[in-house]
Amino acid sequence: MMSKNLVAYFSASGVTKAVAEKLAQATGADIYEIKPAQPYSKEDLNWMNKKSRSTLEMQDKSSRPALADKAADIASHDVIFLGFPIWWYTAPTIINSFLESYDFSGKKIVLFATSGGSGFENSLKDLKASVSESATIVEGRMLNRRMKADELQAFVNSAI
Repeated sequence: MMSKNLVAYFSASGVTKAVAEKLAQATGADIYEIKPAQPYSKEDLNWMNKKSRSTLEMQDKSSRPALADKAADIASHDVIFLGFPIWWYTAPTIINSFLESYDFSGKKIVLFATSGGSGFENSLKDLKASVSESATIVEGRMLNRRMKADELQAFVNSAI
């Protein structure tokens, strides 16, 4: 029997959303968008501004932005593909908020990310502490818009 997969993602500008939708469609997975209680404005995302919201959150490793809801159906999924943009060489702290809001015991979490240039760097290490020890969290890969359905399916097959 095939395990039930979930694609959960956070997208500030739409890039990760487009990839997550393609991934869910290619694999028949359910999809869930991780949304902040307070949406990010363009100014919040200005990484060149040392006082922008995203810069301040990323400088504070204990920052946990509030979630708009906690409605993801984690319990009925075995594998969760967790997607996010890379911010300052790691996952945005809202991903920690998401991971700390649910029980992932016995689940497999496969990370995927989008980025204009940087890689995963510290994402796995920075997220591992946010899930229970009985959850398996693995670094998947960088997925960018140009991925074809068969490439996405191959990624899923290798991850499961």
